[in-house]
Amino acid sequence: MVVLPNFTATTMTAILKQNVAPGSTIYTDGLGGFAGLHAAGFRHIALKQPLRRALRKGASSVVPLADRAIGILQHWLIGTYHGVSRAQLQAYLDEFVFRHNRRKQPMAAFQTLLGLGTGRTPTPYRRIQGGRDMLKRLENG
Repeated sequence: MVVLPNFTATTMTAILKQNVAPGSTIYTDGLGGFAGLHAAGFRHIALKQPLRRALRKGASSVVPLADRAIGILQHWLIGTYHGVSRAQLQAYLDEFVFRHNRRKQPMAAFQTLLGLGTGRTPTPYRRIQGGRDMLKRLENG
């Protein structure tokens, strides 16, 4: 998961090129930002997403796994942190993905965290505060 600066075709295509193998099939809800995927070397299948009121009445989403992941993320953020700032959002997303990918192997997650923690020097608070390094990474994209 990554914090998007916008939903333009340029941004969406660049992020997908960095994270998805060329030639992969990508299913989307038809958002305009996905318009350039064919030209970028992906097989793109755009499905029409029902309106929100139809979804509330039981209509099926065309991207159910994405919807489920976002719903779980929202509940986790609200239940665990009671809100997050935009400056720190990427760090929270990274933690969520780390925990989600290891949810069925709790001991592996602990061992990985322990290994990461012992192999690094402490991060000073002034670097963590405001997520300045994260913001620079997003801006330089």
